[in-house]
Amino acid sequence: MVNRCASARRTAATIPSRIGLSRRRSATRRGRGALIVIARDDDTTFGILHSRFHELWSLRLCTWLGKGSDPRSHAEHDLRDVPVPGRPDAERAALELRGRTASHRHCRDRRRLVELRDRWLNPPEWVEWVDEPVPGYPRRWVSRDEDAAKELRKRTLTNLYNARPQWLADAHEALDAAVATAYGWSADIADDDALRELLQLNEDSSGQPSSITGDRR
Repeated sequence: MVNRCASARRTAATIPSRIGLSRRRSATRRGRGALIVIARDDDTTFGILHSRFHELWSLRLCTWLGKGSDPRSHAEHDLRDVPVPGRPDAERAALELRGRTASHRHCRDRRRLVELRDRWLNPPEWVEWVDEPVPGYPRRWVSRDEDAAKELRKRTLTNLYNARPQWLADAHEALDAAVATAYGWSADIADDDALRELLQLNEDSSGQPSSITGDRR
């Protein structure tokens, strides 16, 4: 999974590891468009990263670029320090979460979100999938005609989340509710309460008061 370091949208995407690592090296050399690479492909991690709780955590701890309106994530706080539901140990917690009822709902809602997004980004009536000539790479889409190619240029995650149609809002609401259940919270928990709970979980996992601070916006 990858996420852009500097982006107003906390949206991760799943890509093959060969592509992700190549892109990461390229981005680091240029110093622009850098990516955070998460070496996982499970529904649990993807769902947590797309929940409003992770977005709250990330925006609380990020730095700000430009005129102070462009958030930049930092892997050490954005990913390493964010507590996952369950035990303090992240690996055991992730495994334990998968076996719980909340996790099944969580994974289902994560897959539903991805399916809806992919259907909007690459409508089957506009694209067809072809094999790459290089072995080991995934199939790629090509537009069916020039009209489709023109429309597909507008189909980006940024444009989708800027528009935020109701079906997307509903999918995120369902995912948020599932993740809240996995944490043992009410689905309508307030933002400040969720942040306090996450901070407490972070302190519990480290066994000492947290030194995490951030510039709340």
